[in-house]
Amino acid sequence: MAKKIAVLVNEDTMQRCSCGGCLKAFMNKADSFERYADEDIELVGFTHSGGDLAKKIESFKKKGVTAVHLSTCTRGKNENYESIAEQCAEAGFDVVGYTHGGAVSKDGKEAIVLSAKPVTTDQ
Repeated sequence: MAKKIAVLVNEDTMQRCSCGGCLKAFMNKADSFERYADEDIELVGFTHSGGDLAKKIESFKKKGVTAVHLSTCTRGKNENYESIAEQCAEAGFDVVGYTHGGAVSKDGKEAIVLSAKPVTTDQ
């Protein structure tokens, strides 16, 4: 069974970007997706991080997503980068804070990598 992945892109950047770098890295299992070299992977969500993020996270859960990648542009341009990563980890997803290029940006910012946090349910 394929590992289900979602990508969250920076909303403002998505207005003018074809997202080719993110998609190419995914399709070629390159850069941040190299970690899945020996696994089957399926892209089941690709959207921007703006709007109702909680609703998007719930949709990812329903689709069986186990890992969320934050786009490289989110790391570089979104002031809520760390918060978005934490929200995704708290929802039970592994989080990788970039898609293409290096794990360390040209300006020295390291990508966040978080393991899914245990999700508790109130009974």
